Amino acid sequence: MFAISLGDGAELRPLEPWQAEEFLAHMDRGREYIGQHVGLPDVAADLDSARSWLQSYADKTAADTGRLYGIWLDGLLVGGVLFRVFDAGAGNCEAGCWLEPAAAGRGLVTRAARVIIDWAVQERGMHRVEWLVSSENIPSINVAKRLGMRCDGVLRENSPYRGVRQNTEVWSVLAAEWRSAHSTL
Repeated sequence: MFAISLGDGAELRPLEPWQAEEFLAHMDRGREYIGQHVGLPDVAADLDSARSWLQSYADKTAADTGRLYGIWLDGLLVGGVLFRVFDAGAGNCEAGCWLEPAAAGRGLVTRAARVIIDWAVQERGMHRVEWLVSSENIPSINVAKRLGMRCDGVLRENSPYRGVRQNTEVWSVLAAEWRSAHSTL
């Protein structure tokens, strides 16, 4: 297994089905906080559903249609980043994240997202990376801004979440913009 240092005792590693118990314990610690804006806590409600969700991303990885990585802080799983959609043929992908409250405010998601977006653009040749986020999720919107993404628009009341329709903001960065902002010249 590989681990990429994010600094300050944090690491980015693949998150796989054999880690279902650790993942469920993480969800239990952050269930209410994470569930404010994303449905992940709802789909990982018990050990079987947590393992099933992790397996769905193992299958996506094998099919080259998605990726999943955990963020560990001082050896404890505290969040993750992922490519929910990864279409290498079209050169488009959608990145996302989640984080439990004890790890919030440290820049972990931004650092982790930079790693995976850099890989997608530099290694896999992705042309466009999207970040879809509830208009109410200010921390995630701020991550998109720190990543150099631009807001493409708002899908008004497009997504029912826990019985309430929410707006979804679409943020993106194009490969040329990413390379320009992250050149090592």
